[in-house]
Amino acid sequence: MDIAQAKRKENIAEYILYLWQLEDLLRALQFSPEAIYSQLVAPRSVADEQKHIYLLWYMDIVNLLRKEGKEQSGHLEHTLHLIGDVHNLHLQLLQNPVGAHYRQTFARLAPQLPQLRAMIGRDEVSDTELAFRALYAAMLYRIKGDKKRSEAISDTIELISPVVAELAAMYGKVERGEVDLFKDM
Repeated sequence: MDIAQAKRKENIAEYILYLWQLEDLLRALQFSPEAIYSQLVAPRSVADEQKHIYLLWYMDIVNLLRKEGKEQSGHLEHTLHLIGDVHNLHLQLLQNPVGAHYRQTFARLAPQLPQLRAMIGRDEVSDTELAFRALYAAMLYRIKGDKKRSEAISDTIELISPVVAELAAMYGKVERGEVDLFKDM
């Protein structure tokens, strides 16, 4: 909860990837309140009432996963909507003067997108969601120690990371009112 809140304030991309990882972790714990408590809550050095709040937060995510029918796989609508918001920003940056630097960064990735779609196997998702899915897949490959798959997409990840990082930074600036997307139009 505290980590998620901090990531949400600091970096939308890290927040989304953190929640995806948390979804998979909760699935691995089979949504068991006892396992969630022992693995995710008990090790924290906080008061018992704060531990109870953490457990309730994790169980809220479990309930959302169940409600959305995503017990086995998939991502919460909340994160998919956030990716939609980030994708809308991507589209604005491709069109508006304030996105000049972003367009240069994205141009290096654009030629790789068809190959990336084939690797990820998701033709229906936006370029932005595709980038998030590739980053998450790479993270999972590294965690699992799958060097072959990790190396296969490492070059593309080097192109994706700057795009997502720039999008996340711009998202934060727009959200805080530091950047006007429509300035100089």
